[in-house]
Amino acid sequence: MLKVGTSKADITPPVGIAHANWGSSVHQVAEGIDMPLYCYVLYIESESSKNKVIILDLDLCIIDDEIDQMIRDSVISVIDIPRENIRISVSHTHAGPPYGRSDSTGGGWLTEGVDLIKPYFDSFPDKISKAVKEATNSFNRCNISYGKGRSDININRRPADEKGNLFTGRNWEGIVDHSVDVIGFDDEDENIVSTIVGYACHPTILGPDNRPISPDYPGHMRKTVEEIVGGSCIFLQGAAGNQGPIHGFVGEVEVARKAGKILGLEASKVRMSIDPFERKEKLVEIIQAGADLGMYEDVPLKSSNDEVQVRNTYVDLPSLEFPSYEEASEAYQNALLDLKKVRESGSQDEIKKMVSKVKRTNFTRKLTEISEGGKVNIWIQTIKIGDIIFQGLPLEPFMEFSHKIKSLNPDKKIFWSGYTNGWLGYLPTAKAYEEGGYETRNTPLSPESEELILDICDSEIKKFD
Repeated sequence: MLKVGTSKADITPPVGIAHANWGSSVHQVAEGIDMPLYCYVLYIESESSKNKVIILDLDLCIIDDEIDQMIRDSVISVIDIPRENIRISVSHTHAGPPYGRSDSTGGGWLTEGVDLIKPYFDSFPDKISKAVKEATNSFNRCNISYGKGRSDININRRPADEKGNLFTGRNWEGIVDHSVDVIGFDDEDENIVSTIVGYACHPTILGPDNRPISPDYPGHMRKTVEEIVGGSCIFLQGAAGNQGPIHGFVGEVEVARKAGKILGLEASKVRMSIDPFERKEKLVEIIQAGADLGMYEDVPLKSSNDEVQVRNTYVDLPSLEFPSYEEASEAYQNALLDLKKVRESGSQDEIKKMVSKVKRTNFTRKLTEISEGGKVNIWIQTIKIGDIIFQGLPLEPFMEFSHKIKSLNPDKKIFWSGYTNGWLGYLPTAKAYEEGGYETRNTPLSPESEELILDICDSEIKKFD
């Protein structure tokens, strides 16, 4: 069986912290809290092999390398585990704090709430190490199960206007992934210990006008599952690069609450129906009553698989061409100066335009860093737990990648995700570069990367055969 431990740390930032995840926001700081942000911890160890993994699910948009390493250090400070056996995933909520403490990730274009960023992230080591210690010290012996549902709160988010220019919105004709992946961990008495829910949808229901801190729909989904089925609920964001909510970019938290409940109800339905065992029906006896009643027992055919394996590989992918870092930095500094002037005397519309310009020049500066030398090094982490394979990348992949990987391995149960172990930009399809759009402007990768990443991901999965 599997040893499974769960816990969570409250990582809600304080009201007043910089709230900088939208390029067209005119406010600078968080003015309230919709619901807490958490770092969920799931500890899994094979009883037979003693191999172990830790999965962390954080209510953050992205995390930079510095915060990623800080979190790993926190984990290994309390448990002996290889750094590469730790999976750090983010929900990708856009209604949380900045991405890190540096100028490029901590909202260097903001003038308010920035003094709270460093102490906020400085609190992570103590909070996360305590949560990891709790999870590893209070585990249950569990079996694992898998099921799949469907929810249509998402849509392809790459429509075009009448002139053919792409924007971020609702593309009713575009490819979309409505599948809801559900994994269950139940103890020896069939009590629910934990649930993992996977879904591909940008948590961008709450948009530029939203002012409270919020986990967006994933937080409300988790809450729904935990209230209905019990145990803990972890969310793993899927291949959401071109997947977004139907109702998006609003300021009303109730919209996110509703979508989270809809998704949570579907996940709960699937969770209540899945079984760790394949069973055979056995007629035990027929009891004579008003009618002859058949009494049955559903007998497990074999014991649950407690296999835990981890594979890690790194691949250099070709990058696009970018200006030098010095040129990109100069453009960013010039945009900052323009924003300062507008804030002193401009209208809200002018401020929105300039904040957007600053964020775009900052993206270019960051991508220039990532693609230094013409190559981008990508970590592909593949974890097998029981007969289920989790594969994660530090990118925002289009859903076509997930669909292709699963189609290449039709007999396998695959949980395929982005937003894992860092962030290096989008992973569009080669075709998307011809179409254009936001995502192709915010990737360091060239179109040739599609075939290369599919080959290596498929190869890593097949090595478990």
